[in-house]
Amino acid sequence: MTIPDYQTLMLPVLHSAAQGEVKLSEVTRSLALTFELSEEEISRLLPSGVQPVFVNRVGWAKTYLAKAGLLELTRRGYFRITSLGQNVITSNPPQIDNSYLMQFEGFREFKNRGGDSEARVFDTSVGEGVLTPDEVMRAAHRQIESALGQELIEHILKAPPSFFERLILKLLEGMGYGGSTKDSRRVLGGSGDGGVDGVIDQDPLGLDRVYVQAKRYAPDNNIGSGAIRDFFGSLDRHKANKGLFVTTSNFSPSARETADLLSKRIVLIDGKQLTHLMIRYDVGCRLEETLAIKKIDEDFFFMVDN
Repeated sequence: MTIPDYQTLMLPVLHSAAQGEVKLSEVTRSLALTFELSEEEISRLLPSGVQPVFVNRVGWAKTYLAKAGLLELTRRGYFRITSLGQNVITSNPPQIDNSYLMQFEGFREFKNRGGDSEARVFDTSVGEGVLTPDEVMRAAHRQIESALGQELIEHILKAPPSFFERLILKLLEGMGYGGSTKDSRRVLGGSGDGGVDGVIDQDPLGLDRVYVQAKRYAPDNNIGSGAIRDFFGSLDRHKANKGLFVTTSNFSPSARETADLLSKRIVLIDGKQLTHLMIRYDVGCRLEETLAIKKIDEDFFFMVDN
């Protein structure tokens, strides 16, 4: 059983309030049983990691029904059916979705308030069904970051070879590695580098160090197990017990298996992981715009004077 989309949940949510005031959390639990969701499906979180997907979808189903005037909010976390909602139940519709709700003036005003573009976005069908606005927003964010990641790789491949080695050390510094001095990170690439491109201290005194191998390859040029064994030998010559192997391409399955079996700790970072870290730590990119997502403060509107 997959998690039902929020439009599929509209009719069940309306039926849940047919007998009077109900609590949203109890309705959510009841619907999870009705749709026979597994524990994994019930607990699956949105990409933000803040709210479960199913809870979010039930919440939006309730919100859309309320905008259409079929439900009304009574107090924090509670709602009940309206006379208009009772009429809908009596008519016994096979389903309720956005198209069905467009017959109600309140819902049309809600959709038109944001313009046609908002209506089109909210009706975008992706994956398991029609996404909630939260999911549309996060899906768009993932698309933006994916495109940015591709641009970052393109810029890295066009830059001089030595730039990539400096970039990796700059990224590690942004992640909290290295001391407070410039000497805590050094590019070693070139003749006599011993098969290591850079080194960065893990502490201000340089008592522990991470040795780096950086391979700037085209996306279709995968790193094989031989390169991992060569890097292992280089770490041995430097008397190092840990290393970081970074590439703009990918690692073959045998390369990953080799890294897991060797006695020294070797962390592999491929192109996708690299750009993810660059975006997360603002290396090679900058913040362009921040969108503040706010929600209603129900406590404010349902305050009871003592």
